[in-house]
Amino acid sequence: MRLKIVLFVFIIGLAAVFVSAEQYSDDLFLTYKVDVKKQHLRLFWKDNKGKRFESIENLKLWTASKNLKLDFAMNAGMYKADHSPQGLYIEKQKVLSPLDTLKADGNFYLKPNGVFFITTKKTAVICTTENFRNNKEIEFATQSGPMLVIDGQIHQAFKEGSKNLNIRNGVGILPNGNVVFVLSKKEVNFYDFANYFKTLGCKNALYLDGFVSRAYLPSQNWIQTDGNFGALFAVTRNN
Repeated sequence: MRLKIVLFVFIIGLAAVFVSAEQYSDDLFLTYKVDVKKQHLRLFWKDNKGKRFESIENLKLWTASKNLKLDFAMNAGMYKADHSPQGLYIEKQKVLSPLDTLKADGNFYLKPNGVFFITTKKTAVICTTENFRNNKEIEFATQSGPMLVIDGQIHQAFKEGSKNLNIRNGVGILPNGNVVFVLSKKEVNFYDFANYFKTLGCKNALYLDGFVSRAYLPSQNWIQTDGNFGALFAVTRNN
């Protein structure tokens, strides 16, 4: 009888640990999962008149004008001073910005950096820049850096307990092939941010940007529609 009581207390204790850890994640991270085979995830940079969308609000207004419902939006990587995408950017199979393989300073160039892309067969992939190949079957792609998780391992440059804290957003591929977007609600270091993707089961995950990051996710009462970005991720559906 005493053994049963001890086991019961132990199990309850474990449950409490898991609940508090889950709650901590909810408090710290905004998480949105996308089934790319069932949902319409794509990248946006400019409208059909060649005008950059800039903010999530402008994208929201544009999608509404096309009789589309915006379910989710998030900035999709770093950009240059003129707000053109930094590194590779592919939209509707057209390369609008070439792959950047240079060596330089800054988060984008913290090697390995990487590429997120969606194929014409609706498969989402994240790979290192070194391993990227454009096989002409890539519908959308954005390059960014650094990689957060590479083949199941946290980027070796990240240090546990680092004081380099910032708002961060990123994207990962889940074990079932779905895409997961994450925005930190509070400032975090690279290690903890990458580790969160790892705990979700992501074998590969890519950092997108820092303090400028914004997300629009009305289903979770997270409404940020400002910003002045290069490319944007968005999930839309017919009204």
